[in-house]
Amino acid sequence: MNIVVLTGAGISAESGIPVFRGADGLWEGHRVEDVATPEGFARDPQLVHEFYNRRRAKLLEVKPNAAHGALARLERELDGQLTLITQNIDDLHERAGSREVIHMHGELLKARCRQCGAVVAWREDLSRANLCKACGGMDSMRPHVVWFGEMPFHLGWIERELNRADLFVAIGTSGQVYPAAGFVGAAKESGARTLEINLDPGGTSRDFDEHRTGLASEQVPAWVDECLGKR
Repeated sequence: MNIVVLTGAGISAESGIPVFRGADGLWEGHRVEDVATPEGFARDPQLVHEFYNRRRAKLLEVKPNAAHGALARLERELDGQLTLITQNIDDLHERAGSREVIHMHGELLKARCRQCGAVVAWREDLSRANLCKACGGMDSMRPHVVWFGEMPFHLGWIERELNRADLFVAIGTSGQVYPAAGFVGAAKESGARTLEINLDPGGTSRDFDEHRTGLASEQVPAWVDECLGKR
């Protein structure tokens, strides 16, 4: 069986990672346009660096939860293939033991040079003073994350996996951010069964064949046990 899993902010929220934006439309007290767009970075790179530096420091303090661990176990024990796609920019899947994760929105613990495109691991604070070690570019390093107005990564790879999926599962996703919100439709067109695991119904809930409502840390391990024939 080929299973494709998409994870969103809901799976990491239980580990203490704030969701993307609150009911007031702000992201940790900032307008999204100011901290998550190329235009915002061009206007005030120091503000954007400080914002992601705080998020990076927070990420290094938290730990994966039972949902992350269950998906790593499914990858190890499944009689078939698991493709794990995440909208999250944290590394909690990897820390839980997942070996191959498709980060469609980038990775917070990496930085990218705007001049040469080099991507490097980055766990410290990032600022305009950091030079690119590949090309020597000054004031060229930015968080390796996808901002609004930019193209997500690995879309060709994701499309191929959706086309071969027998089961598509969305975990903790809002169903409001495209192109990820369209993955359930693409999987269904290819004949896959579809399952949503969410705390609350998402924007594309009506498109799923099955729904499981509750905390990811409870629902995902239970579902994985069923997949592996342990319940």
